[in-house]
Amino acid sequence: MSVHHVEHVMGTTVSIDLVDSHDRSLVDELVAWLYEVDEVFSPYKEHSLISRIGRGEVAPTDTEVPHDVREVLQRCGELAEATDGAFDVWSQPSPNGTRFDPCGYVKGWSVQRAAHLVRSRGVADFCINAGGDVVLGGYDHDGCPWKVGIRHPFDPQSLALVLHEVGPVAIATSGTYERGAHIVDPRTGRPSTELASATVIGPDLAQADAFATTVCVMGVEGLHWLAGQPGYSGCVITAAGRLVTTDSFNRHRAA
Repeated sequence: MSVHHVEHVMGTTVSIDLVDSHDRSLVDELVAWLYEVDEVFSPYKEHSLISRIGRGEVAPTDTEVPHDVREVLQRCGELAEATDGAFDVWSQPSPNGTRFDPCGYVKGWSVQRAAHLVRSRGVADFCINAGGDVVLGGYDHDGCPWKVGIRHPFDPQSLALVLHEVGPVAIATSGTYERGAHIVDPRTGRPSTELASATVIGPDLAQADAFATTVCVMGVEGLHWLAGQPGYSGCVITAAGRLVTTDSFNRHRAA
C-alpha cells in the first residue's frame, strides 16, 4: 500500500513517496500546492508576485501580499541578520532582472509545508525529494531507515556519501554541479567558488536549505557557523575535492 509520483515543477523534479498510504487525492493536493508556490514565488515568471515585488510594483507590506509571502520575507530577513548578510535574498541577481530572489529559502519551505500536510493526514512513512532537497518521515518501504545518496559534485554518476536516516528529518544540498557557480556572496556580489557542494541535515528543510546556501557562501569556515545552529549539522566538498564535516555529522553516514 504505497504511492509514488514524480512531478516536474518549480524548475526541478519532485518525487513523492507515501509508504503507508494509497491516497492519490493527497498527492494531488501536494502537487497543486507546489504549482501554487511556483506561480507566486518564481522569479522566472514575469508576472509572479515575487517578480512584481522585486521590481517595486508591489510593496511587501501591501494588503494584497498574502500571509505566506509575508512569512517567507520575514524569515528571510531574520536569516540575513543571523548570517551577517551571507544569506540575503534582497542582494541576489534574479532571473527576472532584479536583485530579489528568495529561491534559496522558498523551495525548502514549500516542501516542508508539503510534509506537514502529509503528516496531518496520518501518513508517517514518506519521502519528498525536490531536486536533492529531501524531507523524510519514518521508515522506508522495507521498514528500514531511509538511505539518501548525496551526489558527487564532480561525477554525476557517483555518490559522494550515503546518509542513513529515520524521519522526521530534512536534508538539503547546495552546490555548483548543476548550474555552475551560481551562488553569489551577497556581501561582495561575486560567485562563491571555494566549495563544490554543501549538505545540511536538520529538523526543518526551509532552514536546512538556507543554511546550505549560507555555508556555500561562507566556505569551509561556514561549518563552524553551522555547528552553532542547534539541531543542524553538515558537510562540504571543496573545489579541490576535500570532504569536511561538522563534529556531529558522521553519525548520519551509512556504514
